[in-house]
Amino acid sequence: MKHKPLSEQVVVITGASSGIGLATARMAAERGARVVLAARSGDALARVEAEIEGIGGKAVHVVADVGSRADVQAIADRALAVFGGFDTWVNVAGGTIYGRLREISDADHARLLQTNLWGTVFGSLVAVEQLRAHGGALINMGSVASDLAFPFQGMYAASKHAVKGFTDALRMELAHEGAPISVTLIKPTSIDTPLPGRARNYMDREPSLPPPVYPPTEVANAILHAAVHPQRDIIVGGAGKAFVAGKEFAPGAYDLLAPAIIALQKRGIPPRDPAGALHAPVAAGAERGDQPGYVMRTSAYTRASLHPLTTAAGLLGVGAVAALALLATAPGRGKRL
Repeated sequence: MKHKPLSEQVVVITGASSGIGLATARMAAERGARVVLAARSGDALARVEAEIEGIGGKAVHVVADVGSRADVQAIADRALAVFGGFDTWVNVAGGTIYGRLREISDADHARLLQTNLWGTVFGSLVAVEQLRAHGGALINMGSVASDLAFPFQGMYAASKHAVKGFTDALRMELAHEGAPISVTLIKPTSIDTPLPGRARNYMDREPSLPPPVYPPTEVANAILHAAVHPQRDIIVGGAGKAFVAGKEFAPGAYDLLAPAIIALQKRGIPPRDPAGALHAPVAAGAERGDQPGYVMRTSAYTRASLHPLTTAAGLLGVGAVAALALLATAPGRGKRL
């Protein structure tokens, strides 16, 4: 299946006020797409819309909470009213919680699932009803946590496992119907976005991302590639591919990394905003986070995987080296917990 060139598409993006969603909106507009921006933060969306129109692009924004099906339907209705419909729908909106599962309130667990899982479900089901008539792309945001579990982000991992199961089942049902809709699951590794700072945080330290960390533009590039040249799954970051493969080969060995993974999710400063944006929007508009340490410029593995005719196998070594670097930290970091 191949879709229209991006310059001829209308692209709907949820979670467009910051991080991956914002990077995708900017990149899509730069490549000529008309963009429908959706998020809870109206002020941030208005600024992004003005920014896109300032460079000659076309955009419209909708204030919406993806945890509400009515709000998600309003996004589709707005796209239809302004642009006559849409060609690609990207479910990016999401959040996370840092802390031990037993310490997190039921209300916080439920809210995270409402956004990450039900937001994706609502977005997907609303989108495919519109796309059935003329075809198009549905792109859902999973994570390497769709295949791996992370201690201290347990419900986030559970939500992304569920997103994968839902996305795979929906893809099969659409194929059975003969619907001209491609379904792609994007699975990023650690990405330098405001996500950790906007998380609900039960830890005694500010959250951090385990290295290696990649820029949000790498995810945006993968999303927009799938909008034209669909792929089933795209892992962003060679390290993620290496860890997924390693966990499948030796799951018990992966479990032993828990002390290192926990330690690498903690910065050496107290929490700045423990409540985060889980239940209400906070100041948005930033594409990048303030991740300490080095952030990779690109992912050679991901760039190669977007073009299957190239030889991607040799590039797995890039991810393997990164994975070995994390493995090497396990004993020392674990002792300091």
